[in-house]
Amino acid sequence: MRIVLVGPPGAGKGTQAAFLAKNLSIPHISTGDLFRANISQGTELGKSAKSYMDAGELVPDSVTIGMAKDRMEQPDAANGFLLDGFPRNLSQAEALDEILKAAGLSLDAVLDLEVEEDEVVKRIAGRRICRKDSSHVFHVTYAAPKAEGVCDTCGGELYQRGDDSEATVRNRLAVYHAETEPIIDYYKAQGLVSTIPALGEVAEITRRAMDALKK
Repeated sequence: MRIVLVGPPGAGKGTQAAFLAKNLSIPHISTGDLFRANISQGTELGKSAKSYMDAGELVPDSVTIGMAKDRMEQPDAANGFLLDGFPRNLSQAEALDEILKAAGLSLDAVLDLEVEEDEVVKRIAGRRICRKDSSHVFHVTYAAPKAEGVCDTCGGELYQRGDDSEATVRNRLAVYHAETEPIIDYYKAQGLVSTIPALGEVAEITRRAMDALKK
């Protein structure tokens, strides 16, 4: 299957993408991984992306599309893939259609993870990271440490990242509504969208998504 996963920041796309890709035996292709791989391997697209990032500028769609196209053409993606973070806007969605059409392929489904804006803010703004080991992550509501501000695992100080502040999260949501949400209507016009309520246990959300794909 060829699937696009969309949803606002904090909807759990990365978590669901990993589970779904494993269940479907297809590669999980995330924009973040594409950028890291191309930059670390020193590809021409990676060098181009890095030059924009180092200058504090947005990476042009053409570079992102090029990276995604290269990745989708790898042998492990021959029988399908799950795209996470791409396409991010209408021009990327149109480009994806053209890439697939040229290869005689098409998308099978678009899964829209739906979560209320206030819940997104609560999820992200409540995160606390350990200064000693950033893999130790807590949440003031959902996974509170035993002692406030102290990591249960190593005793390090817990802090809120700058990009997890409520103001930053609401700005990221505004960007999502303006740039990414329009692709949902674009794909609805093609009859591809299944809306998945993204509240609840991770396994339950995965089950909802799998049920939608079976239909």
